[in-house]
Amino acid sequence: MIYVQPRRDDRLDQGYIIRGCPLIQIADDAFVDSDDFEIATGVERVLVLTQTCDLAQEKVTHVVVALAVPAADIVAGGQLKAADVRGPVRAGRVFGWYFLPKDDALCIPELIVDLRQLHTVPRAILDQLCRNGNREARIQTPYREHLAKHFADTYSRIGLPEPYATEQPA
Repeated sequence: MIYVQPRRDDRLDQGYIIRGCPLIQIADDAFVDSDDFEIATGVERVLVLTQTCDLAQEKVTHVVVALAVPAADIVAGGQLKAADVRGPVRAGRVFGWYFLPKDDALCIPELIVDLRQLHTVPRAILDQLCRNGNREARIQTPYREHLAKHFADTYSRIGLPEPYATEQPA
């Protein structure tokens, strides 16, 4: 089993899936036509990415989270085909997206964690959401470490401006 149901009094930890998290975003087309921009707000399901040690030692006042979107919503929006979710995304071969399976007992649908849409949320808000019962689950080891590695790989890639030149076969 990939998930565990945390107790209500458990402290905030890496790998928690929390629903109802308030997020603020600047609209994608900000500053395109003018100096004005639109700020969008909403509540979303998020996954905590900040390291457990920083949370346990209370070294952070703000926590890094990523959007955790139902895979069905991404397919319905045309961003992915269902076959891509089952294939390359689930296998971890798609840059910046991480697949989480559904859990009927915890009412968690198949999720895609969008590691390219990160947000910083005050820890106090996440602590309150947890106390209010909005913590859905925690990803267990070794899956949590696998996710953390995928997150690190997303941002530690080194891209080259062009592929290396090769000699033509004789």
